[in-house]
Amino acid sequence: MSAETHLSGPSRQTTAVPGAAFDLTPTDEQRMLVDAVRDFALNRVRPTALAADAGCRTPPELLATAAELGLTTIGVPEALGGVLEHRATVTAALIAEALAEGDMGVALACLAPAGVATVLGLWGDADQQAAHMPAFVGDAPPAAAIAIAEPRVLFDPFALQTRATRTPAGDFQLDGVKALVPRAAGAELLVVAAELDGTPALFLVEGGTDGVTAESQPAMGIRAAATGRVSFENVVLPASALLADSDPQVYRELVALGRIGWCALAVGTGQAVLDYVSAYVNERVAFGEPIATRQSVAFMVANIAIELDGLRLVTHRAAGLAETGRDFVREAALARVLAARHAMQIGSDGVQLLGGHGYTKEHPVERWFRDLRAAGMLEGALAL
Repeated sequence: MSAETHLSGPSRQTTAVPGAAFDLTPTDEQRMLVDAVRDFALNRVRPTALAADAGCRTPPELLATAAELGLTTIGVPEALGGVLEHRATVTAALIAEALAEGDMGVALACLAPAGVATVLGLWGDADQQAAHMPAFVGDAPPAAAIAIAEPRVLFDPFALQTRATRTPAGDFQLDGVKALVPRAAGAELLVVAAELDGTPALFLVEGGTDGVTAESQPAMGIRAAATGRVSFENVVLPASALLADSDPQVYRELVALGRIGWCALAVGTGQAVLDYVSAYVNERVAFGEPIATRQSVAFMVANIAIELDGLRLVTHRAAGLAETGRDFVREAALARVLAARHAMQIGSDGVQLLGGHGYTKEHPVERWFRDLRAAGMLEGALAL
């Protein structure tokens, strides 16, 4: 959008029209996009995933290719340079799945800016969109993320300790700490959740603002996302930084969208586990026959496939409801419960099926196990 463009109001993507039948078959357009992303994930991301995990960073060339594929523009309204007229939560979920087949940490690093673009597209006003949205449709989207999680035990996204207070000048003062923020050290724009007047609210915070500091915080998994801790100490924000006039329904939906995103990443990583162990147990020979011929092995692989399909179905159902403008919070919560119960088990079974080999870095299942633990624990960071 050029500097001369003046909008009378914010631009929004329209919600898709609900179909007559519940059909999860991808359209031709979705299939083409997903195939391109999966090719990128398997041929570019996966070969570099071990080094990215060890180095706690995603290579810049992978971030650049993700931008070329248009991954940050899914939630951008067409009037602001986006390519999709309708809201496309299902398409975003399919993309997240495909990208996570390469590596969940890299996928998170690539998709976190798209989450901020989605927030601006759904709830930003005209001035906020004009100020920030053009960067997300450019050649080098900013390092951006949604910062909700906080460094404390049993974190509840609806009981925030980060606080925003109103100043006599009509601005806001922000104080608190956010944890496990993707690409935190180089963050250029954050959507920060903070309690305001007793209600969770969202604020746009630009990197480099006085009082904002970031430090590296490598986690057990998703290490390629370069997660970090971001502190806010007496940070003064203008009134224009507040999103959606602190509407509690907006925050509720954002948390649910983030949960759909994490579940989609879990489905993609779980699919990687299933594909890998299926090939392994058919090739691994013990006592003169492939270990896949043993019931205990075959049943474990079958259980991975069963739980994975269940998680995929409920995740797509939640995404489909969001895409058509219907209430999806319940379905997102159900998907989150399934991810918490079964995603890590899928990773654990993947390690178990490889025996001692599964515990080494010679095979990627140990990394996938660590990554899948995040799906049922973390809040925010991205939104579909």
